[in-house]
Amino acid sequence: MKFKKKSSIIVFSVATTLISTAVITNTSDAAAKAAELVKNGNFELDPLVDPNNPKVTNPNITDWAKSGDPMDVSGIRISNFPQSGNQGLSLSGFIGLSHISQTLSTLPGQQYELSYYLASIDEAPDLDNQFQTFVGGNKISDLEDIYFQPYTQYKFNFTADSSSTELKFGDWDRYGFLYLDNVSVKPVPEPSTIGGIAVTAGLLGIWLKKKKAIS
Repeated sequence: MKFKKKSSIIVFSVATTLISTAVITNTSDAAAKAAELVKNGNFELDPLVDPNNPKVTNPNITDWAKSGDPMDVSGIRISNFPQSGNQGLSLSGFIGLSHISQTLSTLPGQQYELSYYLASIDEAPDLDNQFQTFVGGNKISDLEDIYFQPYTQYKFNFTADSSSTELKFGDWDRYGFLYLDNVSVKPVPEPSTIGGIAVTAGLLGIWLKKKKAIS
């Protein structure tokens, strides 16, 4: 009889270890999958040329590549009008679309969430702008004549089809400025992972209740 009781204690101890390990492992996996892919998405790495003069902006944007007509590309600059933090990115142009891009390391078949904040200071009749979003060469959003708005969040989900995915924004604004900040791309956790955490946590809770009742 004593032997059986001792065996039972050993079994429960092993079960507890397995459940605890499962919870920790799944939580770690979820945290790893939530890792940020975009570098310098908040545009804070390059200081303003003169923080006391908002007209003196910075054209250097670490981790991002700029392309397009030189005159339009010159309108892509670090500004002191952020959604959060100290800085954001001001976007303007005169001839046509200019672009800012970054290549992300992705996992084929993995679903990701892209989010960013966009603001506009344009009002009619001086309203002539455009903002495009591309992922992996595919245009997923094309906004035109964006009327005056505070920073507004936009979200999109996409599934990567290769180990590298280009994130690109196209913009132009004839009369004023658009502002971009807090660009983010994170993996979307799989439902099975979330379910696994809930199940193992539930089992652990049941066992703890039983243990309390026995003692």
